[in-house]
Amino acid sequence: MTSPSSTVRATEASWNARQWGTLLVLCAALFLDALDVSMVGVALPSIAHDLDLTTASLQWIVSGYILGYGGLLLLGGRAADLLGRRRVFLIALGVFAGASLLAGVVDSGELLIATRFIKGLSAAFTAPAGLSIITTSFAEGPIRNRALTIYASCGATGFSMGLVLSGLLTEVGWRWTMLLPAPVALIALAIGLKLIPKSTRESGAGRGYDLPGALTGTAAMLLLVYTVVEAGQTGWGSARTLVSFAVVAVLLAGFIAIERRSAHPLIRLGILRSPNQIRANLGGATFMGSYIGFQFLVTQYMQSLLGWSALHTALAFLPAGALVAVASPRMGPVVDRFGTPRVITAGFASLVLGYVLFLRVDLSPDYALDILPSMLLLGTAFTLAYSSLNIQATNGVRDHEQGMVSGLLNSSFQVGGAIFLAIVTAVVTSSGTGSPSTPQAVLDTYRPGLVVVTLIGVAGLLITVTGLRKRRPAHEIVVATSVPSASSIASDPSVASVASAGVLAAETDAQPVAVRD
Repeated sequence: MTSPSSTVRATEASWNARQWGTLLVLCAALFLDALDVSMVGVALPSIAHDLDLTTASLQWIVSGYILGYGGLLLLGGRAADLLGRRRVFLIALGVFAGASLLAGVVDSGELLIATRFIKGLSAAFTAPAGLSIITTSFAEGPIRNRALTIYASCGATGFSMGLVLSGLLTEVGWRWTMLLPAPVALIALAIGLKLIPKSTRESGAGRGYDLPGALTGTAAMLLLVYTVVEAGQTGWGSARTLVSFAVVAVLLAGFIAIERRSAHPLIRLGILRSPNQIRANLGGATFMGSYIGFQFLVTQYMQSLLGWSALHTALAFLPAGALVAVASPRMGPVVDRFGTPRVITAGFASLVLGYVLFLRVDLSPDYALDILPSMLLLGTAFTLAYSSLNIQATNGVRDHEQGMVSGLLNSSFQVGGAIFLAIVTAVVTSSGTGSPSTPQAVLDTYRPGLVVVTLIGVAGLLITVTGLRKRRPAHEIVVATSVPSASSIASDPSVASVASAGVLAAETDAQPVAVRD
């Protein structure tokens, strides 16, 4: 377990320059991770033209990143706990910078796809390591909430601003969309080497690598993402797809069996007894999944049907990104006052309303009346929900498991995005017969996809509403512990931490202890 003396633990409202610098480095890495998910979309037509790529190959420029990111997040989170968060973060950030440089100079589609996979792989290690550095360096309560809202706002801003930056850079050349992250990552790496506090590896009996669990879990995640991405082309009912899903089920069953018997599991299954964790992860999957599907359809609508340029499309998304950038860092006091369940529910309500309003669009929309309201509502949704989901997933979790829960949450974001995007794409593809011959016919094929996006958002809203069933100042999480004498501990979410309650003994999958968070 990380030694308290190995981190600069912030316990006062006023942070010193080192703490601010550390947070800035972590925010820069998350910004780049999120940026790479969304920024490549607008550049795809130019990439296809320059590298002479087919549609199938072009898809893998996007999917390759998601495959590496979503498939290896669980392993990345556990590696941060076992090998040291600082070490894992800095090595992965260096790999990310190198892959970005290579992606900007390659001359073949195969190499570009390979670099995208490597960037996704490195992001799978920087994201959970960065989040766990914050949660182990800032005391739980208002201080940590403030740090997490700033951190999460950078991720939300990076994702929402990806299209804007991509539109601007594509006007110059698509290679700049690949090169942009490299200098930022190198600067962050140089600063991080000096500022990020050192952390020790787990020691003694609590240390273990669970290689069988790592292999089966990672293989299951990789195959799941790959199968979902490929299902759009091979068919959801094809023998290949069905066999792949069956293999995924077998791998997941094997993974669960291994984790239940392992002395040092990759994922401690007891953490999933927590309603708090379940809502955070399902909420993350539906939130990101619905938005990625929405973004995919809307960019096609704007460029293919309305004839907007890449820059014009990027500027259409600008209000959402700007709202997130301005408002998200100020969400800490809001979460402290109302609690994560209420704030997340408000975020999902805003998300669903934004989707519903966009269903009105036609072939000659008035931007101010038909599109802008949805963009502002989606920006509000990101502002409210994104940082709150991060806080809810990490509150009440002990330091040596922060990497694990961070990996779980980020896996939910990425795998949810891949799965729901594939579903939305399948609905759009199957909603028409043959190739639509008129713009109105094309729009008619998009509408069922937009309806599915809205329904995914509604599902997320219903999940989060379950956290409001009881009117109380705090919600309850379940921490499985092996300490027989531990008792229920009630505390205010903005002040108390599980650490101060004295229940930081090593835990297994024994009896649950209710903890107010």
